[in-house]
Amino acid sequence: MSASGRSVTISIVTAAAPGRASRAAWPSARRMRERGLFITFEGVEGSGKSTQIRRLAAALRRRGVRVLVTREPGGTPAAEQVRRLLLARGRHWPAISELLLANAARAAHLEEIVRPALHRGAWVLCDRFTDATVAYQGYGRGLPPAAVRAVNRLATGGLRPDRTLLLDLPAGRGLRRARQRKVGASRFEDEADTFHRRVRAGYRRIARREPGRVRLVLADGPRGAVASRVWEAIEDMVPQEERPGKRG
Repeated sequence: MSASGRSVTISIVTAAAPGRASRAAWPSARRMRERGLFITFEGVEGSGKSTQIRRLAAALRRRGVRVLVTREPGGTPAAEQVRRLLLARGRHWPAISELLLANAARAAHLEEIVRPALHRGAWVLCDRFTDATVAYQGYGRGLPPAAVRAVNRLATGGLRPDRTLLLDLPAGRGLRRARQRKVGASRFEDEADTFHRRVRAGYRRIARREPGRVRLVLADGPRGAVASRVWEAIEDMVPQEERPGKRG
């Protein structure tokens, strides 16, 4: 139930059952060929985003879809430098500094990488985008989410994902996964469990706020099972002739 008392639902993907997602709100196959699609992956630390992006990119490429895989913060040489500043352990940034640094990198990333790829007709799969800033710096750090969204809009010029896949699992479980990694550790993994629970709650609140764009994908279980749920969450966007079993 929303704060206004109206019933709000979250689209949850639990199994690979083709054809369940609604197609009415999304462009036709012809429209998709005229412009690429922007798909973002979100989730708490250790939710498996990077793995699932690689698997989805491979599946789409096998079907003839042009795919660009990128990430935030990052994606350009300058933005990758910002990423290192933001994620390096042993460094402290005030929440407002995190917000501004993330969006400085984002503006360059969109101008140099994302928008040109979309104009070429590619599908852009991005590991984190503006929802991460709302979840981490807004709900996690305590900045007003409305203010975070305003800064995001300034950096993006209003560009929004065509669909967002929120890989959801309990924050503690994801954190244990993340802390077992050999590489790629960040200072966010050193935050208290309560911080990560706030981030997860923030993500789920975003999903309730925008159920048409955000698909909540259960991220527990074997990687192959999660990949099937991810595919189901975007299958309605794949042009008909590029779906498995649809070639004539």
